[in-house]
Amino acid sequence: MENISLLGCGTWGSALAQILAENGHKVSAWHYKSATVNYMTNSRKHPNLNGFEFHKNITFDSNLDSLVTNSKCLVLAVPSHNIRETMVKSLNYLSSNTIIVNVSKGIENHSLKTMSEVIREVIGENLSNIVSLYGPSHAEEVIAKHPTTLVSASVDSISASYVQNIFSSNELRVYTNNDIYGVELGGSLKNVIAIATGICDGIGFGDNTKAALLTRGIAEITRLGVAMGANSDTFNGLSGVGDLIATCLSKHSRNRFVGEEIGKGHKLIDILNRMNMIAEGVKTTKSVHDLSNKHQIDMPICDGVYDILFNGKNPKSKVIELMTRDLKKEENL
Repeated sequence: MENISLLGCGTWGSALAQILAENGHKVSAWHYKSATVNYMTNSRKHPNLNGFEFHKNITFDSNLDSLVTNSKCLVLAVPSHNIRETMVKSLNYLSSNTIIVNVSKGIENHSLKTMSEVIREVIGENLSNIVSLYGPSHAEEVIAKHPTTLVSASVDSISASYVQNIFSSNELRVYTNNDIYGVELGGSLKNVIAIATGICDGIGFGDNTKAALLTRGIAEITRLGVAMGANSDTFNGLSGVGDLIATCLSKHSRNRFVGEEIGKGHKLIDILNRMNMIAEGVKTTKSVHDLSNKHQIDMPICDGVYDILFNGKNPKSKVIELMTRDLKKEENL
């Protein structure tokens, strides 16, 4: 049995805590609000997961120091824009041997770094003890014990295998991959394509349009990923096309929901204010726009989402604009 700390009690963090607890590990879960900690401690329920009850092996705390100290493994499940701040606050309590597992998907806006790069920059170590755990997964289905697959990505095979072993169960199968940047880019960039898919749903377009978006979307993601040093094969895997399919087509997808509301004519600020969970793809859209310009990669779908979200472009007009671009061979798209 391992002592594991988990930072962030959102739906996904809580689902992962449950998996670890059911696998026999002792999990100390942190939330920044003491009121939420008290609620979950006393009720054993999660405010956003109906019918869910926390395992007895999970305890809650709002103090980072007591929770992080002496942990064999630290799971980071806070939103991507809070990763740097959370790691800075945790730094003094971390052991140099602690395995850090990032499950947050996104690209930091100002630095354009993936989450593992942000973590490495804060802790001042190499990547060997950093793992990103990504893949096509929704918390609602994981807690319902629907068969799910994830990928444990690290430059260090021992760290990747450790995470594979502590999370794997009869319902959850974890694979390993040494292309951590490719896994992170695939899992983060697909959220932008999910917003595009939701926009098409909101407008009223059908399966033909979504099939085109997914197919051309993975091509865009792969082009940028390869330009940034990732392995192209990674984007054919769980954190590439697998996560893309799950996020773009699922009723559980927050990013697809944001896009659908945009497609119906609602304003982004109003949509986000109504949501009680984070849609990582909104901030990632800004990062992808900057990355595509930096690496001079043509990403018309992602650029279109950027124009709709931040430049006030009409969604339907933008789709028509994409459809009337210069005609090319498929391999050149």
